Amino acid sequence: MSSSDRSQAVDVQESKTYEVRTYGCQMNVHDSERLSGLLEDAGYVRAPKDADGDADVVVFNTCAVRENADNRLYGNLGRLAPMKTKRPGMQIAVGGCLAQKDRDTIVKRAPWVDVVFGTHNIGKLPVLLERARVQEEAQVEIAESLEAFPSTLPTRRESAYAAWVSISVGCNNTCTFCIVPALRGKEKDRRTGDILAEIEALVGEGVSEITLLGQNVNAYGSDIGDREAFSKLLRACGKIEGLERVRFTSPHPRDFTDDVIAAMAETPNVMPQLHMPMQSGSDTVLKAMRRSYRQERYLGIIEKVRAGIPHAAITTDIIVGFPGETEEDFEQTLHAVREARFAQAFTFQYSKRPGTPAATMEGQIPKKVVQERYERLVALQEEISWDENKKQVGRTLELMVAEGEGRKDGATHRLSGRAPDNRLVHFTKPDEDVRPGDVVTVEITYAAPHHLLAEGAVLNVRRTRAGDAWEKRNAAATAKPAGVMLGLPKIGAPEPLPVAASSGCGCD
Repeated sequence: MSSSDRSQAVDVQESKTYEVRTYGCQMNVHDSERLSGLLEDAGYVRAPKDADGDADVVVFNTCAVRENADNRLYGNLGRLAPMKTKRPGMQIAVGGCLAQKDRDTIVKRAPWVDVVFGTHNIGKLPVLLERARVQEEAQVEIAESLEAFPSTLPTRRESAYAAWVSISVGCNNTCTFCIVPALRGKEKDRRTGDILAEIEALVGEGVSEITLLGQNVNAYGSDIGDREAFSKLLRACGKIEGLERVRFTSPHPRDFTDDVIAAMAETPNVMPQLHMPMQSGSDTVLKAMRRSYRQERYLGIIEKVRAGIPHAAITTDIIVGFPGETEEDFEQTLHAVREARFAQAFTFQYSKRPGTPAATMEGQIPKKVVQERYERLVALQEEISWDENKKQVGRTLELMVAEGEGRKDGATHRLSGRAPDNRLVHFTKPDEDVRPGDVVTVEITYAAPHHLLAEGAVLNVRRTRAGDAWEKRNAAATAKPAGVMLGLPKIGAPEPLPVAASSGCGCD
């Protein structure tokens, strides 16, 4: 063995692996990209996808939105305890919203945890891991305010062609069901120039789709008192050459102004898609939630969006069974759903969030009643989703090709992609090579409630710089020595969250 080969073997042997497990909203998903970037910058390499805790460092990026979030965390920590005993030097870290809330409680309940860090100091993770190793004791460090905007940290992005871009952190709302503002702090906006510089750098690397991200994304500009800052940002994104698709999540109806609708309609690369949480259709419940709009205002926004962007797909979040909700209140929600004609709705049964005003409100609804209402809402929305998807049949659409979004694609000889309005489309695999990030033109032939099919031949294939970036990244990952394999990157646009999870921490 040559000296260079021996050196490489030593490097492979000494490389420490990591695994990051993410729970919750897109903000957590994006934070996990930062955590991965920090660890790789510190010399760690990603463990294989099927590692299931068999790594030198396992990081839990937690969510505190759901009632059973802590049970889920401690159950997973418990399963790792015997593994850690058998693996000398293994470290476990817990961060995110639940860590910000529970703090020292975590190491008391799970003393085998090495590091606890909060939402404001994710950049400290490598230092805390090293300190825990040297001092041989748990390190708990929770900052009360943001130490550095996450965009300044290294990032290991999950997609080669689509990226989250954070424009703000924190939230100034006081919704009674949401604990997020208490854990992520008041809203803090990034400078517009910094945002655009990050986007331009991403486009230079091959990214063709970005999603602007904020806890309350369209409140952007509140720091400087510019109510049109968000619409100006959308228009500025439209001037970036090579940026094909712009999305954003999640806006609040309170801050949804006419200039934003105009910017969406008049900026070609801003996609005809809007996810805007309604939460309830009842004015009484909205007031109890401390939502600063009412049904008429919400439906008025929907009407204006559809007038300006006829083919827009509108999605929402809805909570069923909020304390005090009567049958009449629930009927108002059903009425609003019928009027709004959402393409999809992320529906939730209300669950207590410890530390929120709603958790101690009178009029908690029995589980049986909540379940019955929930099933009625889901059935109605399923019917509407299917009807709205049927309207797409016969349309010719450009899809951005994705990977991993069609579980049956291999068996059906199909590929999957996202339409401009973010609908998922499965299409017939063409004869020519098509890569994630490339763009295909298809005709929609069939509609199901949650996806569309294009069963005919692909009408056109456009190879893109984004597809080149995917190919280059995939080749680089495959070429790594076996001991330093990062694993194949998870390719595709940032995935919409499953129905069981909120798209905005439940606070939008």
